[in-house]
Amino acid sequence: MGPQAARSFPGQQLVKPAAPEAERAKQEIDYGRRGSGYVFGAFQPASGAAFTHPYDRRTTTNDFLGEVEAWIDPTVERIYAIADNLSTHSAPDVLLFSLLHPRWEFVFQPKYAAYLNLIEPWWKVLRSLALKGRRFETWAEIEQAVERATAYWNQHKHPFIWGRRRRHRQSRRLGVAALPAISLI
Repeated sequence: MGPQAARSFPGQQLVKPAAPEAERAKQEIDYGRRGSGYVFGAFQPASGAAFTHPYDRRTTTNDFLGEVEAWIDPTVERIYAIADNLSTHSAPDVLLFSLLHPRWEFVFQPKYAAYLNLIEPWWKVLRSLALKGRRFETWAEIEQAVERATAYWNQHKHPFIWGRRRRHRQSRRLGVAALPAISLI
């Protein structure tokens, strides 16, 4: 998910106008930066299981990959790690990790194709579950929120399907251009 800061995240609650002559409500301004860190994540689209780990500092990717290796079932023969073209994803320590763990294969997505990586829409879900509409005073509060949101997701997990959800599509109605039913005599 990248770097996150302990701050207010915009949500649905607005600040009420102070005086009756005020015309509109405004979002409260938050200038303070009260700590920051990074959230790393792994996602299994077939089962919907997710794993996140917040770090308070930039860490090597090997630390996180070691935790993902312990999280994934040892009976799985092949692990495909889909990564974007960030320079740390192809760093020498990551290449050494792939040599030491032969069941891992790193697949780098094309540039400008973030929609191909199924963790990207899951980050949006995690942001709405953990961060949206809340104010955080410290980085530890963000860590707790991310851990609770990930635990909630894993309790209610389902296979993640790429694309729009089918249930939200409206049925197509016949329009003006529809041919009338004509019976020939």
